[in-house]
Amino acid sequence: MTDVATKQTKTVLIVDDSRVSRMMARQYILHLQPAWQVVEAGTGEESLDKAREAQPDLVLMDVNMPGMGGIAAAEQLRRASPTLPISLLTANVQSATRERAEALGLGFMEKPITEARIAQLLALAED
Repeated sequence: MTDVATKQTKTVLIVDDSRVSRMMARQYILHLQPAWQVVEAGTGEESLDKAREAQPDLVLMDVNMPGMGGIAAAEQLRRASPTLPISLLTANVQSATRERAEALGLGFMEKPITEARIAQLLALAED
């Protein structure tokens, strides 16, 4: 059996209030992993519903969003799925935010979103 035949399809949940950021991340993910599924959410609250429905293998979560922010949403996702890889996406990496993320076992990706950064993120969900 070839590697392609055994390759498992994964689901990535992108959470960002910026439609443009979600579109860019989706484009890079599907360029690197065309068979993977991408699910999008525009708020922290919506991410919790989408995660329950889609059962993602990986989450990319913006930190600053109206309503429930990324850290609070990631905290709830972490409780529901302790081993789910979650990476926070932010342009403003303050030490308090980084410390809280590390305590929750979250990764970090700095904006702007680039294909190289997305490739590093996708490696977290590859078998």
